[in-house]
Amino acid sequence: MTGSVRGAAPLRIVVVGDTLLDVDVSGTSDRLSPDAPVPVVDVHTDDRRAGGAGLVATMLARDGHDVTLVTVLGDDAHAAEITALLPDVRVVAGPSGAPTPVKTRVRVGDHALVRIDEGCETPSVPEATRAMTDALLDADAVVVADYGRGVPASPAVRDAIAAAARSTPVVWDPHPKGATPVAGITVATPNAAEARRFTGLGGTGMPFATDAAEALLGAWDVQAVAVTLGDRGALVGRLSGDRLDSRFVPAPSVTAGDPCGAGDRLAAGVAVALASGADVADAVAAGVADASAYLAAGGVTSLLTDVGRPPVDVPGTDRDAVRVVHRTRSAGGVVVATGGCFDLLHAGHARTLSAARALGDCLVVCLNSDDSVRQLKGPERPIMNQDDRVELLLALDCVDAVVVFDETTPDEALRRFRPDVWAKGGDYTADALPESDTLAEWGGRVVTVPFHPGRSTTRLAAALAHVG
Repeated sequence: MTGSVRGAAPLRIVVVGDTLLDVDVSGTSDRLSPDAPVPVVDVHTDDRRAGGAGLVATMLARDGHDVTLVTVLGDDAHAAEITALLPDVRVVAGPSGAPTPVKTRVRVGDHALVRIDEGCETPSVPEATRAMTDALLDADAVVVADYGRGVPASPAVRDAIAAAARSTPVVWDPHPKGATPVAGITVATPNAAEARRFTGLGGTGMPFATDAAEALLGAWDVQAVAVTLGDRGALVGRLSGDRLDSRFVPAPSVTAGDPCGAGDRLAAGVAVALASGADVADAVAAGVADASAYLAAGGVTSLLTDVGRPPVDVPGTDRDAVRVVHRTRSAGGVVVATGGCFDLLHAGHARTLSAARALGDCLVVCLNSDDSVRQLKGPERPIMNQDDRVELLLALDCVDAVVVFDETTPDEALRRFRPDVWAKGGDYTADALPESDTLAEWGGRVVTVPFHPGRSTTRLAAALAHVG
């Protein structure tokens, strides 16, 4: 579903909510201040972006959609900066009557050191202007990004959202200090911590998420609730008569980094999918995939490039493998790679992959693409397409990332991330493997792992064909 949405015409999406200025200060620290035992940070970057509802609007505009941001802003330099940071967004802003909030995160490497908040006291609920409420007319979808500063609590704004919800999908991303979602909206997307605060329920995992979704459906009178569960995915709950209809949406396996903005990315993806005709469960699945891709691409740092939204097909991309390799090497670990077609996974494959993983601290599988398999095995192969093969490989605990390559050999793929060890199963000797010369280019080692006779994809396929 998500891939088809990406190629569709731009949608008219209205984002309603609280906007702030986000600042990320990053640097290094190798000494303490002489005045007090606190680290001294040598600043390398000072990145600024529209935050809150402004971040949702930024994401959707970068996706190519026609975006209107309905918000309130203070009468100060920070408000002017936010507007300048949103050149591709139509900003319809009433007066906030309060200073523009600024949240500054200071990071050293991958570690957060401190967050500094300015003007973040909870203001009074603002008065909505006629221009703000009129902006919700004729939208293809509405996203409410509540950051607890009063815009979604404004009575006039709520009336406009309720009117829109009668004919337009509305996604509401709630906040513990914010307003209750308007009755009748399409789906609310609290995370687990928010759902716990809204309901007061205990427990963990799926039992908690199911109970929370049911409780919130009754309390909020919305069509659906999607309790998001971080890297596990989301639980979508809807009422069917008096019974709860629940569906678990798993997240793709990715190497996640800074989670800032993941909930915004999910809500934006859900809105786009709903506007494109998806039902709620499929739309949440699209949002989960978008959030996972956003994290795999580097989170908010991906918004600093000129590249558009990250692709959703997270598994099997070079980007994910490079992140795994970088993380492993940063920790002083050993990067192991192996390769093959892996068409019809069997016990021999599982044993070989497990043995390869034991040689180091991460395992990247170089997987022959469908075209590559056809070149090697003939027109009847592969039996399973490359997307299914990637998914099955990543379901194994011993596999950390997958890279798909189109050539008949993985040499070019190997040169992109230069593993320390290339492991291969079978009745080979290390010096007979064709990848040996490639690994030698950067001093990598080639190792063979135990071969398990009697396990063969070709033999298994023939047996299945005979049974059929």
